[in-house]
Amino acid sequence: MYGAKCRPPLIGFLFLSLLSLFIAFSSACSNGNCQNSQLLESCSSSTDCGPGLYCGNCPALGRTQPICTRGLATIPSSIINGLPFNKYTWIMTHNSFSIVDAPSLPGVQRLTFYNQEDTVTNQLRNGVRGLMLDMYDFENDIWLCHSFRGQCFTFTAFQPAVNTLNEVEAFLTENPTEIITIIIEDYVHSPKGLTNLFTRAGLDKYWFPVSKMPKKDEDWPTITEMVQANYRLLVFTSIASKEAEEGIAYQWNYMVENEPGDPGVQQGSCSHRKESKPLHSRSASLFLQNYFPTYPVEADSCKEHSAPLAAMVNTCYKNAGNMLPNFIAVNFYMRSDGGGVFDVVDKMNGHALCGCSTIAACQAGVPFGTCKNIAVPSASQMTNTSGSFGSFTGSVQFTRSASPAHSPNHMLLLFFFPPVAVLLLL
Repeated sequence: MYGAKCRPPLIGFLFLSLLSLFIAFSSACSNGNCQNSQLLESCSSSTDCGPGLYCGNCPALGRTQPICTRGLATIPSSIINGLPFNKYTWIMTHNSFSIVDAPSLPGVQRLTFYNQEDTVTNQLRNGVRGLMLDMYDFENDIWLCHSFRGQCFTFTAFQPAVNTLNEVEAFLTENPTEIITIIIEDYVHSPKGLTNLFTRAGLDKYWFPVSKMPKKDEDWPTITEMVQANYRLLVFTSIASKEAEEGIAYQWNYMVENEPGDPGVQQGSCSHRKESKPLHSRSASLFLQNYFPTYPVEADSCKEHSAPLAAMVNTCYKNAGNMLPNFIAVNFYMRSDGGGVFDVVDKMNGHALCGCSTIAACQAGVPFGTCKNIAVPSASQMTNTSGSFGSFTGSVQFTRSASPAHSPNHMLLLFFFPPVAVLLLL
């Protein structure tokens, strides 16, 4: 009876058992051994997460506990191929070159805003397929610059544009089935400046000829046809005269676009920018949706890329006459509360390409609306299946300015994050 008298109460025994199990789990995670965690599961570093995920949090939403967060897009044409280019939706980065901690000119303190956190090469490897680049005449060359009044200054300059275009050329060479779109905010006035620039970068061999671009609301060639013809680079300029002078497509002849900046994130409203025809006009077969505030705030972007993004996609979809965007342009594209822009784009592609709730449920060669049973997104469903990115490990190269995720190992906090929903009208 001695043992019975000294036995602790059952609840205390269970508590101690659970506590010891948690301490063991926390210790393992702190040593980077809780690998292959899935989307939304707790983590302490990116090595804890499965392929295509990284370890991040979203203090702007009050969610400080790090979780495995999406960092890799599903390339829709790797699942459903052979459709016209304008049937797909792609992630586009706003001011793709304006990267936190990018080196400034020697002896100059840069004074401007930043919009992204990793290199253009890394953006492309993570599934971004659209780049917004601001180009200026500067230092007897063409530079990428985040400036004002149509002039580049030493304190707003980033680097010669050819450097970034060399990254694009390398990616297209290494990935022969991929297509990239570049939209230029154009302040270049040197004669044939852009033509010479793209030729110097070796991108002329991938150029989609403006003469073959469809007018009005006609379909574009299929992805397969564009790849076979090697028309894998679409370039648009904001200067109308360059279409005739240099053979560079004037952007608003071929796409409609909503207002950029704060109007583009104002819930319940989605009006066209002044250069564009109305979104519902059916005057072009491409639709660019801007979704970024006028003044980018790195820490707030995870909040912006949660439920508000899905709501704005719904609003613009309806205002465009039930037309889905082909590009959705964002700042700090990696940041979210879990799935972010990657999940929203998956849902749009699923809806458009196969009539399913997400591209992960699509199947090639079956009737429209025949979907795989996808209950919860998994790392395997989010991994690019085209074979181009097999080296991706889930580690995301944020700059030092990005807040590192920290997971305390003395407390267990469980959160439930409802999936971002895109409520498209059928």
